[in-house]
Amino acid sequence: MSREAAFIAGLRQLASHPAARNLDDDCAVLEVGGETLILTHDMLVEGTHYLPGADMADVAWKLVATNLSDLAAKGAEPLGVLLGHMLGDNDAAFLAGLAEVLAHYNVPLLGGDTVSGTGPRAHGLTAIGRATYTPVPTRSGAQNGDGLWITGPVGDAMLGFEALRDGTSADHTAYSRPMALLAQGQALAPLVTAMMDVSDGLLLDAFRLAEASGVSIAIESEAVPVADVARRLDCLRWGDDYQLLFTLPPRCRLAISATRIGTVEARGFAPLFLDGEPLVNAEGLGFQHG
Repeated sequence: MSREAAFIAGLRQLASHPAARNLDDDCAVLEVGGETLILTHDMLVEGTHYLPGADMADVAWKLVATNLSDLAAKGAEPLGVLLGHMLGDNDAAFLAGLAEVLAHYNVPLLGGDTVSGTGPRAHGLTAIGRATYTPVPTRSGAQNGDGLWITGPVGDAMLGFEALRDGTSADHTAYSRPMALLAQGQALAPLVTAMMDVSDGLLLDAFRLAEASGVSIAIESEAVPVADVARRLDCLRWGDDYQLLFTLPPRCRLAISATRIGTVEARGFAPLFLDGEPLVNAEGLGFQHG
């Protein structure tokens, strides 16, 4: 078990409130009066989630968009964000990028905290949303016979990362300024049996969805839209694409563009099958902290 998995297992002993969903989901879902609030918190760390020397305007954009992507996976409407920022070089650029992304999504900044420190910088964001449909989609509702679908290609972020790392002129927008698919998530929320965003790699996130739902998922690799067909498996393992991955009952009609890439099956001896080959554990399927 990785350090991250072991720590989360310890946190589950403390997260007993129903809103925490046993820490198995993208967000907390909190009933307050007549409203259903959706809350999520993600961090970016220099050297892990973005390259040292990155444009801090891009870092601000990515910090907000990745958190809003979690809200998208719940079909939520954003209400505001709280920022945790470690001061350092190019804070003015960070502020400029933050203004851009908040304006793009029409989301207000409600507060937060700033700190000074040494070593790699870290930034956190809490995003608060309101459910547009209840029951709020979970990772745990996939049913035998459902189709597995994705909203768009995977691998664009991988190519963008490589462009930045190698200093080429190739487009890096998918990596540095990802998009949160809020409208798509809201359209899908009344239809899906399970939904999450692809942040750590398609294979790893599909594995997690299968585990949460107690099913097996069979993926056909050739059906998956990828950014580079010559590196299909790399695309399936790479994270940061923030497409929505979801399951639908048979004959369900979609009003958005999406591609069916697999089928949900009764639980077999492996949570995930890729082109018929069983994948029995999550190791090597995507990005995990050590």
